[in-house]
Amino acid sequence: MTSMLETPTTPVSAIGAPRLLAGVVDHGRVDHARHLALHGPPALRRRGWLVTASHEVGLLGRGGAAFPVSTKLAAMPTGTRCSVLLNGSEGEPASRKDRTLMTYAPHLVIDGALLVADALETDDVTIAVHDPVAHDSLVRACAERTDAGHVRVVRTRDGFVGGEVRAVVRGVDGGRAVPEGRRVLPHVRGVGGRPTFASNVETFAQLAVLSGLGVTRYAAVGPATEPGTSLVTLIGDTLRPGVVEVPNGTHLPLLLPPSPAPVLIGGYHGTWRPTADGLVVERASLRAAGAPLGAGVIARPYAGTCVVDEVVRVARWLASESAGQCGPCWFGLPAVADDLAALAGGAGPDRAASAHRRLDLVRGRGACSHPDGSAMFVGSALEVLAAELSVHQHHGRCGLPPSNVLPLPVGAR
Repeated sequence: MTSMLETPTTPVSAIGAPRLLAGVVDHGRVDHARHLALHGPPALRRRGWLVTASHEVGLLGRGGAAFPVSTKLAAMPTGTRCSVLLNGSEGEPASRKDRTLMTYAPHLVIDGALLVADALETDDVTIAVHDPVAHDSLVRACAERTDAGHVRVVRTRDGFVGGEVRAVVRGVDGGRAVPEGRRVLPHVRGVGGRPTFASNVETFAQLAVLSGLGVTRYAAVGPATEPGTSLVTLIGDTLRPGVVEVPNGTHLPLLLPPSPAPVLIGGYHGTWRPTADGLVVERASLRAAGAPLGAGVIARPYAGTCVVDEVVRVARWLASESAGQCGPCWFGLPAVADDLAALAGGAGPDRAASAHRRLDLVRGRGACSHPDGSAMFVGSALEVLAAELSVHQHHGRCGLPPSNVLPLPVGAR
């Protein structure tokens, strides 16, 4: 009998030939024997090769910051005093890409970890993951092979801010999983105070694919500006709900049916857009358009539903996720959520002005990116949903059925 671990509970698909999800789409969890048949053993490389290759393909980190991998690798020293940290703390409620990758293609993640560790001449490797199913799959994968005995798989606490890399470092070291007030990057001081190459788990899987294919074959898919593929989570009114591996450069309208409904790009630290027209899955292009891909979430409510109350609910949850380390976040985000709720209930333009004023006070003043990301989510909603908010202002409610697309953790209100 097939277990839930073997068969993805979130729909999984690919446009074109899958790389990261090779074998997963057809068979579910890829064990070590199937992984070796698909990918072969890890193709270990020197640090210089990885720096050059990741630069040539323009590989960007698959976390929210999309930092150039080659720059981060080049900044690292080598030797046993270094550490490698894989961030699998997917605190974004709308995203399923990382936990899907760790659960169903764990060996590709481990290959990437071993590749980087070997290049940096260290055996100090930690995979931090909060999802229990993904954690168990990674532990099982390490036991399935003989080269991963030094890989440590650590459960982290749930929490949106707890997924920020500096918070993950503190959590792995036994402290409270919140970012430090000082923005010291892990390559300077990370796990155990050591220089640490830290990145999202998909980044490591991408490095494993790059090492196995080589630059030319890796770059055969996608545009020259950002070759390769990406994992995205599509939710709501989409053509392929679930986790999808897409070639970079894919036009977003190819993933969404025609609809007048707005689109959320990047998740709960993302941006609302009135339409996906003209947008492609390419990080530099999306950032230039003011809609960074962030956590890789693309969500669209169904036409004819009210999104306003759902945005209020997410805004309240974002406020509740504050680490409580700085006033703009601790006091500002709840106040912004209150303004938004008042607007949804029929308040006048003075509350809209209040919300915009508070957002200006929140941006750029936090100890981490949470205030900025939350302000982006709310601020873009105020702009894109202006017509819907106007209806609420004049009638109290719009009368449309509520949208129920944007997920929150169990128990969140």
